[in-house]
Amino acid sequence: MTTTPVSPSPISPSLIATLPGHYYTDPEIFRQEQESLFESMWFCAVRSADLARPGAFRTVQVGRESVLITRSRTGELRAFLNICRHRGARLCTEESGEVRRNLQCPYHAWTYDLDGKLVAAPNLIKMPDVDRVEYGLVKVALREWLGYAWVCLADEPPSFEETVTGAAVERLGDAAAIQHYGAERLALGKRITYDVKANWKLIVENFMECYHCATIHPELVDVLPEFAEGYAAQYYVGHGAEFGEDIQGFTVDGSEGFGRLPDIADDQDRRYYAITVKPTVFINLVPDHVILHRMFPLAEDRTVVECDWLYAPEVVESGADVSKSVELFHRVNEQDFEACERTQPAMASRAYRNGGVLVPTEHHIGIFHEWLIQQLGGPSA
Repeated sequence: MTTTPVSPSPISPSLIATLPGHYYTDPEIFRQEQESLFESMWFCAVRSADLARPGAFRTVQVGRESVLITRSRTGELRAFLNICRHRGARLCTEESGEVRRNLQCPYHAWTYDLDGKLVAAPNLIKMPDVDRVEYGLVKVALREWLGYAWVCLADEPPSFEETVTGAAVERLGDAAAIQHYGAERLALGKRITYDVKANWKLIVENFMECYHCATIHPELVDVLPEFAEGYAAQYYVGHGAEFGEDIQGFTVDGSEGFGRLPDIADDQDRRYYAITVKPTVFINLVPDHVILHRMFPLAEDRTVVECDWLYAPEVVESGADVSKSVELFHRVNEQDFEACERTQPAMASRAYRNGGVLVPTEHHIGIFHEWLIQQLGGPSA
C-alpha cells in the first residue's frame, strides 16, 4: 500500500509554523540536544539543602553523564563526574546517600575525599609517581542560586549571569524582583516526581503558553481568571497574572494560604509570575511560596520532572497543612503532563511531518524554537 505524503500548506498570516514532528521523536536530535544543551549549559541539579551535612551526596543525570554532587568537610558543595579514574566504574550507584569521610569505588577500592582528591588505593604507596590530585575525580563547574546547585559540564561554562539569572531579569524586567521571594531561605514543603512519557520540549512549550488553560485547567483559571483569555503570564515582560477578586490565596479552592513572604513588594502581592530558564527549569512565584520544576530529559520520549514547593521555614517547621496550595499546582502538573503524553505519539504521524502552527498568543514559543535551532547549529532535515 502506498501513501501520499502530506505537503505543507500555506500558513495564514496570523499563524506561524512550529518545529517539524521529528524534532520530538528523532534519537539523533535528542543526542544533539544532550551535547549542545544539557551538557553545555547550566543545569539545575539539586536543592542545596538536600545535602545538609558533610558527606551527603546525590547523583544526577545530566545529558549522558552521571554527575555526583557532595557536601565537603568544610561545608561547600562540590560536583564531579561520577566515574572512577582507575577503570571507569560508576563510583556511586545509589541516587543519594551519605558517607562518613570518603567516596570509595566498589570495584577496586580507589578512594577519594569529598574534594575529589585520590587519597587511597590498593598498593598506591608503591606508586609514588601517581599524582593524587591529577588522578582525582573530574570536577564539574557548580554555582548556587535560589537555593539550588546548578552544574555545567562544559570546559568553559557560559556566563551564569547571562544565561540563568538573566532569564529572570528578561522575564520580570527587574534584576531585584526575584530576590524579593528569598527562595534560598525557604524550606521544602513538598516534592513530587513525575515520569512523563513525552519529549522535554513539549513540556517547555506547554508551560510557556496559556491558550490551553481554559480547556484543561479549571482550578487554575478560577484562581487566575485572566488566563481564560489565553494569554500566559510569560507573554508580557514584567506582568504577573492577578488573583481573582474573591480569591484569598494560591490554593486549589482559592482559600487563604500563608502570610506573604517578608520582602514581597506591594505590586507583587496577589500575583503569579512564571519564568522559564532554558533549557530545563520553570520557576513559579506567588506571594506566600515558590514552586520550582527541574526537568531531567532521559530519552526523546521520556522526561522526569521534579517539582518542589517551597515555603517560609516557619510554615514548614510548624507542621502547617500545605496540601491545598500543593494540590493546585499538582493538578496543573497532572493536567499538563497528560496533554503532553497525548501529544507525543502524534509527533511521529505523517499529519505532523511538517509540524503544526502557533496562534498569536503562542508566538513567543516561536522564539524558543528559533533559540533551539540556533543552539543545534541549524535546522534538521
